[in-house]
Amino acid sequence: MPNPSPQPPPSTPTPNPLAKFPATIRASHERFLSTRDVAALDAVVLAVVLDHQPAHAKKSGEMIAPDTARLIADLGFDSLALAEIVFFLEDLYKVTITNEELMRITTVGELRAFVRTKVAATRGA
Repeated sequence: MPNPSPQPPPSTPTPNPLAKFPATIRASHERFLSTRDVAALDAVVLAVVLDHQPAHAKKSGEMIAPDTARLIADLGFDSLALAEIVFFLEDLYKVTITNEELMRITTVGELRAFVRTKVAATRGA
């Protein structure tokens, strides 16, 4: 009896990295992917920042990080927490962010602008 050819293992669906985020953020992500609306991208980046903010640094009831908020001094990030944000955004938008680039980013606004630039650069690649 012939040996049947091996079947590839069933593929598992890729988990949605934004599954734990509110529906509005998931919708913003989808809107950005389909329309390149930078306001939608900005909303996702801000949500990622707030989600990764260290628990010890979160102020009760304050969920808005203005563009002028400094990631380390105002929001309490350390290098590990910043690296987690970078890894998340790299995976989400298929971009590469080097340590040198990250070292130049000090505020939420700079991070948003930087991600916009990075994502726009990958669009043409």
